[in-house]
Amino acid sequence: MRSRYSAYVLQNADYLLATWHKNTRPKQLAFSQENVIWQRLDILNTKKGGVKDEKGRVEFSAFYVENAENRVMHEVSRFKKITGYWFYVDGVLD
Repeated sequence: MRSRYSAYVLQNADYLLATWHKNTRPKQLAFSQENVIWQRLDILNTKKGGVKDEKGRVEFSAFYVENAENRVMHEVSRFKKITGYWFYVDGVLD
């Protein structure tokens, strides 16, 4: 989760797409339409996601500024491990 957050901060679409599960991955990401300044990531909870697990969940809050307003994105994300690597499957925004 932290590496994907860092990729959003750096607008590294290649990394985000490479770590997105093939069944839910978009064809592309367009950062040119975003006017977001990411501030910080707080991991609130995790479920599974350990070395021996094949699935995991991460609950987080990502703080950012958009159009001069402070905002928070709260999500519970699902990840799946394939051949030793974790892939983002999807998330539910709150």
